[in-house]
Amino acid sequence: MIVYGRLFIGGSWTEPSDPALLDLASPHDRSVIGRAAQAQPADVDRAVAAARASFDAGAWRRTPPMQRIAFLRRFNALREENAEEVARLTSLENGSALWFTRAGQPGLTRQADAYLKAAQEFPWEEALTSSDPTSPVHSIVRREAVGVVAAVIPWNSPFSSATSKIIPALAAGNSVVLKVSPENSLSMGFLAELLERSGLPEGVVSVLPADRETSEYLVSHPEVDKIAFTGSTRAGRRIASIAGEQLKRVSLELGGKSAAIVLPDADVQQAVADLKFGSLLNNGESCIAQTRILAPRGRYEEVVTALKDMVESLQVGDPSDPDTFIGPMIRPDQQQRVRSYIELGIEEGARLVTGGPQIPEGLEKGNYVTPTVFADVDNAMRIAQEEIFGPVLVVIPYDDEDDAVRIANDSPYGLSGGVWSLDEGRALEVARRLRTGTVTVNGAPVAFDGPFGGFKASGIGREFGAVGLGTYTEYKTITV
Repeated sequence: MIVYGRLFIGGSWTEPSDPALLDLASPHDRSVIGRAAQAQPADVDRAVAAARASFDAGAWRRTPPMQRIAFLRRFNALREENAEEVARLTSLENGSALWFTRAGQPGLTRQADAYLKAAQEFPWEEALTSSDPTSPVHSIVRREAVGVVAAVIPWNSPFSSATSKIIPALAAGNSVVLKVSPENSLSMGFLAELLERSGLPEGVVSVLPADRETSEYLVSHPEVDKIAFTGSTRAGRRIASIAGEQLKRVSLELGGKSAAIVLPDADVQQAVADLKFGSLLNNGESCIAQTRILAPRGRYEEVVTALKDMVESLQVGDPSDPDTFIGPMIRPDQQQRVRSYIELGIEEGARLVTGGPQIPEGLEKGNYVTPTVFADVDNAMRIAQEEIFGPVLVVIPYDDEDDAVRIANDSPYGLSGGVWSLDEGRALEVARRLRTGTVTVNGAPVAFDGPFGGFKASGIGREFGAVGLGTYTEYKTITV
């Protein structure tokens, strides 16, 4: 039993305003695995006040960028030393298969390294050359910290979401209040421990597990200068409206319903092997999951059969078992949501290839669903348009490349996508036509040096690398 009875506010563990602790349930069998304090508005007030005071005093803000980078390297080294505990806690509370949480640890390092490389090369201050060589006036452009950042993250990949915000925000000299989901109170409590051991100045970082109402209180707080949010499109719209009313800076990384285009010349077996990870990572509870599989009519049944065989080969069960590929959904309501979409797909007339709404045999005590593949799906069906956030794949036929691009772009979302072809140039041409923020070719991993984010209802702004770092700065021009 893991217990976090206090809150990490401004760099110190403090008593919560509400002493009641939340019971945290295992997604595997719904037993209690821990208890944790949850932040209330009064705790938000304390965290924001600490961040404001710290920022205005300037101890961290005025620290030279190279020193801030050195601190963040120490923090990242601490996380690397504790990678197995990070993986274990995330699997325990989320139901994510242990293979996934372990495999994600090197990715956290690459993500941090890309931010810190960008920070080293970042133009924190640069002189501008005047367009008039005879003018005695010259200008200096500075990029300075925004101020107090409210970073709000979802439950599905807590460490990745947290570090993708706090590392660039801190590198730029901001103070941060990180609001995490109640379900992640254990792993994010451990994150707070690592931050404490890193030795940040007082007030620079707080980590608050809290419900949606408290989250809205945080993003509405008048002393917050910027909101960095990852989560659902619905919540993102609400946050955007708050930011608009108060003229806060805002970045939103939202939902997705990404298309994977298998071109006619593709190696189908290799494409499906790649989609095992690209479509079903983290039990399908991933915003970048490529869950719409677009297959050419001439090879349609070949793709469907290969997907069926792949999905049926996956072990579903206890996420702590190293052989498990797909674990449970995080909560019973998420389990029911995914099962209801499977029932909806049947009602809409899609062909159920494998899976179904039944709970896997022997796993009735947990939040499990049966991995499912639908064929003969029309892109207008709700199962092809709405984000299910579970291990449910839909296979849609297309006539030619123009038709494939049209179907892929016929979505309210535009976060990710993939293209498979033996002809890399051909795949690139298709990738360039997709209205989505990230496209992988032949199963390539997402690059952390390049900007990550979405078109349309998938968000506003970008994360990762120099572009992501820049979203935590303001421009100042000094004319001399």
